[in-house]
Amino acid sequence: MKYWLTPTVLLSLFMASWGGIRPHPTTAHPIPEPTLEYPGIELPPLGTFPPYLPPVPPRTLEIPAQFQGITIRQATVSNQRKIIALTFDDGPWGDSARILDILQDYRVKATFFVLGRNVQQYPELTRRMAEEGHALGNHTWNHHYHNMSATTAAAEIENTAARIFQETGITTTLFRPPGGFLNNGVAAYAKTKDYVVVMWSIDTKDYARPNAHLIAQRVLGQAHPGAIVLMHDGGGNRSRTVEALPMIIRGLQEKGYEMVTVPEMLAIQAGQLE
Repeated sequence: MKYWLTPTVLLSLFMASWGGIRPHPTTAHPIPEPTLEYPGIELPPLGTFPPYLPPVPPRTLEIPAQFQGITIRQATVSNQRKIIALTFDDGPWGDSARILDILQDYRVKATFFVLGRNVQQYPELTRRMAEEGHALGNHTWNHHYHNMSATTAAAEIENTAARIFQETGITTTLFRPPGGFLNNGVAAYAKTKDYVVVMWSIDTKDYARPNAHLIAQRVLGQAHPGAIVLMHDGGGNRSRTVEALPMIIRGLQEKGYEMVTVPEMLAIQAGQLE
């Protein structure tokens, strides 16, 4: 009787001689850094980032002590000095570059509340914001609105802070909660870390993409000393915000306003900056 070496027989002989099928050798993966676990939310690991030389020396955006751990919506300016802060949420994003170009053309400084995941995706835009003298604030990693445990809130804020520092060398204690939600746990965590929770007194509602003239009119019609203006450079198509920005800047300048960053505004209120 003849026996044919069928594929099944060959596989059995191979497994018998080698003690089973062995995997191909692979390069060992580094041990991952510890992460804060939360089902359904993708967060990067907390811990020490790889060695990085920031484009500018490490620095902290100094916030006067009286504002640490509190919520503000505007500044109180003595003698009604005409200062106003333009702020942008949800970037960096594709439209951030156009907004930065306009700010540079008009020599205006703004404050950007950035998302950690977008800083990771657009590191060059984040660095440009810092290098051109704009202030950076923490806007969480994922921009979630739901209630969060202290562990999740820590991951959202601390991972973003670490990414901002990795790309710019800046430690910021400015925080803006996504959607302005103050009672879902994330703002409470920020306050325990002495962040100033920065809200706003003028909402352009540009997220709804009204026409550029309406966006500009909402700012110019409500402008007042110490106002904080909410706009967006990320989270969607912001072409109408881009179109409105020169109108806003020119209109404010015609009204005698000086546009400053949030840290500058708070320092002026505290009497630490002329």
